Amino acid sequence: MTMWSGRFSAGMDEALWDLSESFSFDHVLYAHDIAGSTAHVRGLTKAGLLSKEECIQLLAVLDTIKAEFDQGRFVRLPSDEDIHMAIERRATELAGPLGAKIHTARSRNDQVATTLRLFTRDALTQVAHSLLALIDTLIAVGDANPDASLPGYTHLQRAQAVLLTHHLNAHALSLTRDLERLLDARTRTNRSPLGAGALAGTSLPIDPAYTAELLDFDETFINSIDAVSDRDFVAETLFVLSLIGVHLSRMGEELVLWTSAEFNFASLGDAFTTGSSMLPQKKNADVAELARGKSGRLVGNLTGLLVTLKGLPLSYNRDLQEDKEPLFDSLRTVLVVSAALRGAYASMTFHAEVAQRAANDQLLVAIDIAERLVGEGLPFRQAHEQVGHWVGEAVRSGENLASVVLRSGNGSRFEDLFAPGASLANRTSPGSSGPATAKVQADRLGERVTSLRTQLAALTREG
Repeated sequence: MTMWSGRFSAGMDEALWDLSESFSFDHVLYAHDIAGSTAHVRGLTKAGLLSKEECIQLLAVLDTIKAEFDQGRFVRLPSDEDIHMAIERRATELAGPLGAKIHTARSRNDQVATTLRLFTRDALTQVAHSLLALIDTLIAVGDANPDASLPGYTHLQRAQAVLLTHHLNAHALSLTRDLERLLDARTRTNRSPLGAGALAGTSLPIDPAYTAELLDFDETFINSIDAVSDRDFVAETLFVLSLIGVHLSRMGEELVLWTSAEFNFASLGDAFTTGSSMLPQKKNADVAELARGKSGRLVGNLTGLLVTLKGLPLSYNRDLQEDKEPLFDSLRTVLVVSAALRGAYASMTFHAEVAQRAANDQLLVAIDIAERLVGEGLPFRQAHEQVGHWVGEAVRSGENLASVVLRSGNGSRFEDLFAPGASLANRTSPGSSGPATAKVQADRLGERVTSLRTQLAALTREG
């Protein structure tokens, strides 16, 4: 029997049931649905729609049901279409007719929206903690290799020498922006739709602000239609998760390159690599490849939900059931990938000598020569042209750049620029890649991470 069986003379066809049922995936919402129902029961009691004795009994029943789920003892019946119906059905079994009062002044529409917001709020916090741990790992790897350098790349061509810490901090900073977006999305998620009913509220004397406070929502809904139809918070969450996936994919791509024989800048621990079913010598950075590959499904989940939402009339439509599977999948994917990359970086051995040899490529000194010419008064474009001629000559002749420059007129004044590490040391502008700015950057990054950690700690305490 369904919640609406009174209106119908026939049961749901099996094909429609197969299309409609969602318990198979939305059962993970049980704790959040029970939390919403607990607040609702208290709200009904405050409104005089339940007696104190009824409230006590129903709260005990909800606690029992949660314990059954927690301990894996909950038994789903064939009629349980979704987690919300399953919990209400079980409450009625345990409490008799009193259990049917739980749904007073509530629709499945505002119930589902409340449950999903509670779940998403907690999930955003969980992802934020995972990213913070990955940031800590990146910083730790840099701290363990404070003097290591490598070429920085543009167009995947060697461009300028950079410190390893500078490079890893670039990844860390992109993740701090992701953290900020997670917290920002959490703020908009944390608005209660409970009390909106099916779409137009109720004539019963409920107090949505009271239940919002019980559930630690920052505020309650303004408009009941918007409350039950809004899935912006899911779309926004999927966008943030997609962008996180893009950043994790970039990190994965880099690890694939760094650990190749051609680069040989790093190697990963055996626990984070795999072998070949045919080739005994292989050590594959599958963790990095999967991090790169998983980004596609994250972007796909976002795109799929946006297409679902784009043509829906107000207010609630069953299409909105399609918000959950992409959300669950994207959350799990980001948590798994971030944890795997965290382990991969922690296991990484950075081959500092190999990377430094690449960073000392003489062609990377070209910009230093041009900038010295600028310091002597030559316009930059002329300096660029002059150094470009020297580079071209070196490439065509097979000589090293130093030989070409030093034999040019008064070229000896550039000799110091070719000393190992000199080009890196010359990067002194604020935010640049040289040792002179490293501490300032580390301090600024540390301040940002500390601020985010404090915000997360506060949210954890509130939760």
